[in-house]
Amino acid sequence: MNIVVPIKQIPSLVDELELNGDGTGLDEDSLTFVINEFDEHAVEQAALIKEAGGGTVTVVGINNTEEIEGSLHAALAKGADKVASIACEYAPELSSHAQAKMFAEAIKGMSADLVLTGVQAANDRDGNLGPMLAAHLGMPYVGVVAGLSVSGSTATITKEYSGGIVAQFEVALPAVVGVQAASQPPRYAPISKIRQMAKESTVEELEVEGEDESAGSSVARMYPPESAGHAEMLGDDAGEVVEKIYAILSERGLV
Repeated sequence: MNIVVPIKQIPSLVDELELNGDGTGLDEDSLTFVINEFDEHAVEQAALIKEAGGGTVTVVGINNTEEIEGSLHAALAKGADKVASIACEYAPELSSHAQAKMFAEAIKGMSADLVLTGVQAANDRDGNLGPMLAAHLGMPYVGVVAGLSVSGSTATITKEYSGGIVAQFEVALPAVVGVQAASQPPRYAPISKIRQMAKESTVEELEVEGEDESAGSSVARMYPPESAGHAEMLGDDAGEVVEKIYAILSERGLV
């Protein structure tokens, strides 16, 4: 079983985000990039499948941020066998269209039985990478997946729908799967193990045919959220709080 996991770097949501000078995107100089949360789950699911039935896990990233090698070393520490970096001169906001084409060009030479992607990324929420990657590779795609097991050349996939509906599919491999949640939370990799991987492992450098970075949608303008007001703290005394709540409701004609 040859499993390939393409990962995407996104701005850290812990940091305070600042807009660039013309307001069309984020200020890249102030950003720290981390692996997309859903891609973490894809890496974990790949490791679980390998542990259950054997195989090889290869994690691939696009080298358009300084932090990509750290994310690849972390993937090795979490169970990946090989990692590769796709050479890229484009900025971090490379569109999903361009990324899908670049990942497809790299994966075509890897004889993948199963490609696991995160179902979407926190910085765009469009969920387009997996379906477009599957189209480029000529493979079926199933997304919003919360359970996955493999037996021979068939994957049994648990897919979630809105309204709490869950369905189970049997999909002939090779296939692309958009992982929403791994069968268990992503494992923790200690810093010492990640540093060890950085010293002992080799990141394969890949060259692929470039893609027009203007493909897909573009942002005309971004704005910081405006404050609509502040919360009013009513105090600790239960009796006073009740009176204040009643007064507020009465003032607004709700009681």
